[in-house]
Amino acid sequence: MSTAEKIETTLRQALAATAVIVADESALHAGHAGAASGGGHFHVTVVSSQFEGKSLVVRHRMVYQALASEMQHAIHALTLTTLTPSQQSSE
Repeated sequence: MSTAEKIETTLRQALAATAVIVADESALHAGHAGAASGGGHFHVTVVSSQFEGKSLVVRHRMVYQALASEMQHAIHALTLTTLTPSQQSSE
């Protein structure tokens, strides 16, 4: 399973996410010190009703907690967009 697939599966399960979009942006960072260590750069959009009523900081902490294992080695950088279902439908 690729890191992107692992991120998607983990977030769908941990946050009951209705949508998870993972973009591997590692190629954009070729030559960057973090890329040399093998960790990838990802942009992740997560839609979950568990984000309702939570601040952006709390939402991001929820994602980081769910991905704690991958953050140790497979993920070097993570850009997040965290939305509730109502926020997704208004975009």
